[in-house]
Amino acid sequence: MRKVPLYIAFFLLFLPLTMAGQGPDTIPPVQRDTVPAVRRGAVGRETPFRVLPGIPDTRPDSLGTGPDTTFTTGSRQWTLSSDFTTEIPVPLDTAFSLFHRYRVADKYSDFNAYTGNYGLPLYQINFFDREWKPDRFLYAYYLPFMFTPSNTLFINTHVPFTELKWSNGGAKSVSEQTFRIRHSQNVNRRLNFGLIYDIVYNIGQYNLQMAIDKNFLLHGSYNSNAYNAYFSAGLNNHESEESGGMISEDDLSLYEPEGVPFRLSDLNNAKSTLRNRYLMLVQRYAPGGKRDTVTGEVVKSGPITFSHISILEWSKRLYADEFPASDFYDTIMISRSFTADSLQERMLSNTLRVDFAAGRTDRFRIGAGAGIRSELRSFGQIMPGDTLTRPDTVRRNMSSLVLTGKVFNNIGTKFGWTASGDLWFQGYRAGDFIVDGRIYKEFETRRRGMITWDATGTIASYTPSFWYSSWGSNNLAWQLDLKREFRLMAGSSLQWPELKLRLKFNYAIVDNFTGMGTGAVPYQHEGGLSILALTAKKEFVFWKLHLENTLLLQQSTNADVLDLPLVTARSAFFIDHVFRFKSTGGELSFQMGAEAMIYTPYNTMSYMPSTGRYFSQNAEQTGNYPFVNAFLNLKIKRTRIFIMADHVNSGLTGYEYFLVPGYPLNIRMIKYGLAWTFYD
Repeated sequence: MRKVPLYIAFFLLFLPLTMAGQGPDTIPPVQRDTVPAVRRGAVGRETPFRVLPGIPDTRPDSLGTGPDTTFTTGSRQWTLSSDFTTEIPVPLDTAFSLFHRYRVADKYSDFNAYTGNYGLPLYQINFFDREWKPDRFLYAYYLPFMFTPSNTLFINTHVPFTELKWSNGGAKSVSEQTFRIRHSQNVNRRLNFGLIYDIVYNIGQYNLQMAIDKNFLLHGSYNSNAYNAYFSAGLNNHESEESGGMISEDDLSLYEPEGVPFRLSDLNNAKSTLRNRYLMLVQRYAPGGKRDTVTGEVVKSGPITFSHISILEWSKRLYADEFPASDFYDTIMISRSFTADSLQERMLSNTLRVDFAAGRTDRFRIGAGAGIRSELRSFGQIMPGDTLTRPDTVRRNMSSLVLTGKVFNNIGTKFGWTASGDLWFQGYRAGDFIVDGRIYKEFETRRRGMITWDATGTIASYTPSFWYSSWGSNNLAWQLDLKREFRLMAGSSLQWPELKLRLKFNYAIVDNFTGMGTGAVPYQHEGGLSILALTAKKEFVFWKLHLENTLLLQQSTNADVLDLPLVTARSAFFIDHVFRFKSTGGELSFQMGAEAMIYTPYNTMSYMPSTGRYFSQNAEQTGNYPFVNAFLNLKIKRTRIFIMADHVNSGLTGYEYFLVPGYPLNIRMIKYGLAWTFYD
């Protein structure tokens, strides 16, 4: 019998702490919107605040009730730039609007495709939100749920805080539950510690679809005038049952969800497990640096900063199947009685660098930095041997040396540019390089407020992931010699808060595009491929009525290599009102409405359980099906509550509710949840 985790025990464990006056900040996980938003009053920064890839967008929501300034005033939150040399301010988020969008994956990217059950591996429908860097191959499809060195949020708060988030959907036997606790407090005005424990426990309406994600983060920071240190440690654990997809999609109209037959059965008992661990320590010393004693922000940085950045990361993927002789697999290379595939990757990197800056941020500031990084990589896997009884365990150790650097220039507080890059000059990835650039400009109008324009560019030539070149397992194996992939990407965005408008344009040219192709094995397109995307977000407000829209347009020049939906759209229509009670002085924030998501048909990527990878196929399309939700959101003081009818139209508008071929979404389900914060 499947048991639901005892989340109440966690609640009781932390209840004494929270009732003692702990208080929280909200951290919605990662989002990839690169629209900038300047943080007023911050000086000593190389760039204004902007939403970064892999970093949550915690700006106050423009759609309704904003953040609780009781807590956010006097506290600050930040992440580190991609080279870990600069604090990038991130607003503390206690916003309420559209709280029913509780899923962390939807904060990473607006539109995602997954194998029916939330918590299982997913990919982003927007091409420019997909992870492409080779060192994240093993966990790329779990990245929105994970804590990594690049998305750690640090905090310095004048009061301790705790936040509890919980949601539940469906009957107990098939329920989807999420639970998050975050706690942080300062030991003194310079030293802070915090932790986050995040769980997705989703049994699923269909057989063999359970997802269990348990992620833990411990972080700390020390901020003084000259010396600053940042530490984080992450434990990411993901377990998922594998069904192999439906035998026939026509079965949806013939069976209840629990009776739908799938290609892998209980005899297979197929499961995938991903484990990821990391440690990060960043130390920076800037003689002559100075911080504001009240806000903790840099008001003067020394002309020279010395940095040491150390990261140790370890990942392991396991796949088990107790009946590999079933018809699901085309080949068996190691054992006919049991599949126990294992892949392991470890990397240790150490960076030493020196950065120089001159001038004042509010007038003119210019700077540059350079350093050297060592990378030690280790890969391990079980390779098929000469016979079914002679598998070989293969381990490979590879090292690289990297030159890294950056230049930047700020002219006043409303214009600036920055460029950074890495060049691998020795070892495994010798000859690889990546260069990133950004330029931003603010325009202030008399009647329409601030307009922020941002432009970004990336040029990269890099060796595809080791796992594209070498793979060993019971059912699939390959040894390939692949060319470097080349990417040229450009983007531009416009944010106009007064008009509640965001626009983003992206364009990419990719040579030697590498991915998983037909047959679930790697392929490389030896030619040019261009991708164009336009994202528009606009909210219309009339009285208390709101219509919030997100539109994504995409086009690939070669649909046989990379197919994308031409149009993906989501709209939410709701009423937003605040009830005020004169007798008590209390307030109740209220939102009620419905939203729908739809995309045009395209050849969706399929999923291969034995590799845990999505792969291209041209035999089946999905799309032209509206996914409709109805919701009610409430906020009373520091408690936010939602009630939602998820996929309310299931069975009423056909049975084509697939995001991935063979993996139907759950049918109609009532979900509810709350967030409870303490910081008195």
